Amino acid sequence: MADKAVPVAEKRLMDVKLNQLGSWLGSRDFTPNGIISAVRRGHDRYYNKYINVKKGGIGGVAMLLAGYVVLSYVWEYDHIKHDRWRKYH
Repeated sequence: MADKAVPVAEKRLMDVKLNQLGSWLGSRDFTPNGIISAVRRGHDRYYNKYINVKKGGIGGVAMLLAGYVVLSYVWEYDHIKHDRWRKYH
């Protein structure tokens, strides 16, 4: 059986072809409620995939913590870079 054609608006980002990207972005909801619901869906997907599993380990939480550490370093790099060149004061 052939797969049914799915409208571009209902596809996930990874399933969208490059020539469909403009129409896919146009169909997104960029209101504050739409952005909040997109973040909530992303959080639920991450939680169900890495944290809420039957035989879970520390992997999902460690990945989240590592991401936080990398992001914090990137945000503070400018300050760290200036401290590196300072000798005494």
